[in-house]
Amino acid sequence: MPADLLALPARERTGAIHVVVETPRGARVKIKYSPELGAFVLSRALPLGVAYPFDWGFVPSTQAPDGDPVDAMVVHDASTHPGVVVRCRPIALLKVEQNAKKGGRERNDRIVATPDSAPRANDTLSPRVRDELAAFFVTVTQFANKDVRILGWDDAAAADALIARSSRPA
Repeated sequence: MPADLLALPARERTGAIHVVVETPRGARVKIKYSPELGAFVLSRALPLGVAYPFDWGFVPSTQAPDGDPVDAMVVHDASTHPGVVVRCRPIALLKVEQNAKKGGRERNDRIVATPDSAPRANDTLSPRVRDELAAFFVTVTQFANKDVRILGWDDAAAADALIARSSRPA
């Protein structure tokens, strides 16, 4: 049986976070890790003309308010593959509210990170890139009955704090 990617540590001793890639940059479908199968499964097709701008995944050993691991987008200049673990440093936090699975509304913030080993990485996002990422997250869920609302952006420290308060004991 393959290792459970959800159980990997959220951080390395160096402080870098781990991000497990589910959906690679350029994908026109959302892919999700299934711990029951130990495999990646098709979740849904994206709206026509929409593709993931960067690798998308989760921080293992965390649990967000929606019950899933904390979401993370890895901003870098290449795509990887489902199951790749990327050592990252958080650079921003996108604050998001959406419909809860059991009714009402819930927070489902997204970490934006960059690989620790990326020589061309930039630790800041331009206002244009922030606007485009926010628009992407609204568009990608348009037909998924989530009613995503963007609440704003926060910094790397806020992203680190989300990981800390969402971390599950090992």
